[in-house]
Amino acid sequence: RLVTGVQTCALPISNSTATINDYYPFEKSIKYIYTGYGNEYATYSVYVDYLIGNREQIIVNNGGTESIKVLENKDGELRLISSQNEIYYRENFTSQINNSPEILLKQPLTKGTSWTLKDGSKRSITNVNVAIKTPLAIYKCIEVTTVKKESITKDYYTTNIGLVKTLYSNNGEVSSSLNKIDKNLPFVQTVKFYYPNTNNNINYVTDKKLFFHTNDITKKVFENYLKESPNKNLRKLISANTRIRSLYLNKDNMVYVDFSKEFTQEMNFSIGNKSQILQCITNTLGDYYMEIGRAHVWTPVTR
Repeated sequence: RLVTGVQTCALPISNSTATINDYYPFEKSIKYIYTGYGNEYATYSVYVDYLIGNREQIIVNNGGTESIKVLENKDGELRLISSQNEIYYRENFTSQINNSPEILLKQPLTKGTSWTLKDGSKRSITNVNVAIKTPLAIYKCIEVTTVKKESITKDYYTTNIGLVKTLYSNNGEVSSSLNKIDKNLPFVQTVKFYYPNTNNNINYVTDKKLFFHTNDITKKVFENYLKESPNKNLRKLISANTRIRSLYLNKDNMVYVDFSKEFTQEMNFSIGNKSQILQCITNTLGDYYMEIGRAHVWTPVTR
């Protein structure tokens, strides 16, 4: 469902009783698009990738890079647990531990509530019921101001949506405003798949679009796609009964995949063909997780 149009959104609750959940609700399979001015990276999108308990993991794409952020709603605070740049593969990071997270928003959601960040910056709620115009609508917002030595940032949150606008001032102004909300939308990744060609020893390479909804399991999505073949001249990479038991990028920068016993039991090919299939799987998974892919394929016989 696409949410568009210009409307004025009033506050349905009192700020003195409002909670973080009112002003920053977690929702599955939703994408926010922000239009920016003053900087080439001020335009960006946010997709909710994982939603586990009181934590959500979002993918932020500004056209130049993607970053992964984990947020937590706990003890009357909206907290930024972690932020990682240049992550282009899906992995659930919501279990990460951070004993001193950055507080983005803090109850009570009333003017004057303030707190200090780790770097000594001051963040506070400087206003409520502020009318903020965005390309999507006009919203009544809470204004949260962060004062640093050389800059001032104002974030505006509204009920039932979350962040609708950011203003950053430092010898000029940069702004990002909510432009569109897409609901029940999958996250799409284009992935190179390698296939052994039955007519020669040259691998066939094709791009496939993989669709992930919030909390989808990456290994299961790959398992389904590895069972498909683009045409009759190309072998499937795994049999219909093969399962991926585990798939992950390890700390040694190697990709590890563990297949069920059907992977070896149902590969009725010559040694040369088996080798080519293993190479295609290695290339596919290696390219997905790393720019220069290296993968280790576990092929258990007894599981």
